[in-house]
Amino acid sequence: MNSKSFKIKDIFSDRWDDFVALGYPLRPAILHNVSKIINCGDPSMGHALYFCDHCGKIKHVPFTCKSRFCNSCGAKYIQDRAASISSKLIQCEHRHIVFTIPKELRPFFRKDRSLLHLLFHASAATIHAWFYSINKSESFKPGFISTLHTFGRDLKWNPHIHMLITEGASGNKTVWRKIPHIPFTMLRKRWQTTLLDLLHRYLGDSFYKLKTSLFKTYPSGFYVYAKSNMLSNFVDSIKYIIRYTGRPAMAQSRILDYDGEFVTFFYNRHEDNEKVIEKIHVFDFFKRLIVHIPDEQFKMIRYYGLYAKKYKHSSKLFLLMTASKRKFFK
Repeated sequence: MNSKSFKIKDIFSDRWDDFVALGYPLRPAILHNVSKIINCGDPSMGHALYFCDHCGKIKHVPFTCKSRFCNSCGAKYIQDRAASISSKLIQCEHRHIVFTIPKELRPFFRKDRSLLHLLFHASAATIHAWFYSINKSESFKPGFISTLHTFGRDLKWNPHIHMLITEGASGNKTVWRKIPHIPFTMLRKRWQTTLLDLLHRYLGDSFYKLKTSLFKTYPSGFYVYAKSNMLSNFVDSIKYIIRYTGRPAMAQSRILDYDGEFVTFFYNRHEDNEKVIEKIHVFDFFKRLIVHIPDEQFKMIRYYGLYAKKYKHSSKLFLLMTASKRKFFK
């Protein structure tokens, strides 16, 4: 069976019950979301009825599952989220920053998913501290939106933060100051220290030995990456938001084959962008996907600084999207 006849939803429908029967420990959020995508579009789960007064035809439109884990409903969610986020963006250049963690820390966040909050807190504290240090009396405040991704291109567990941040900030006296240079060498060390300190506080002294070794293993800090292409217009920002906020872990177009036992898919390797084809058992495929389903009520997208709430000079800042454009886009 090929990808034209089998979608991700069909693969789950075909073998999910067999997987559950194995007794693999499953979080409530996993059971809830997988059930939703399997029944997505099933008329027995509810539907809308439309009647035409002119021709007399009746049309049944089944309800969709609305799950972000669902490839079709997830795409709709991203479009709605893109409209919401874009309406908040300030008219200035933005930069995309990625905060990563080393492989030694990844198991902690998988074992205790509540620790994922710390990735947001640590990355935000890193940014706020640097902007504050520019001029303490001004206490410059940028605007940034952070998104948590828990997957790499190969679907393996790799939690990291994607951030869209203004290349400028508003101060106590200054309405706006352009700040195009961000010292990433400094950010890496600050990000490392902030995150490790938070983990030490939450995990206790048992974490101290690993914390010390990580400072020695990564003397330059944890990797922080910023793309050189800056986002300065509406179209670029929308593309960024659609790509990096709330998208399903795998696009259906990446599935090359499914024979009932094995799933074959591809991804472009991050290091050299080479195409890699992987064939794994369907149960392993499930495991790689479901680990990325967030717990209920966990916010994957968070707003900070100028984008979190109204600020002293907010009324003096121009938005990237005009009122008429927001209305049209919506």
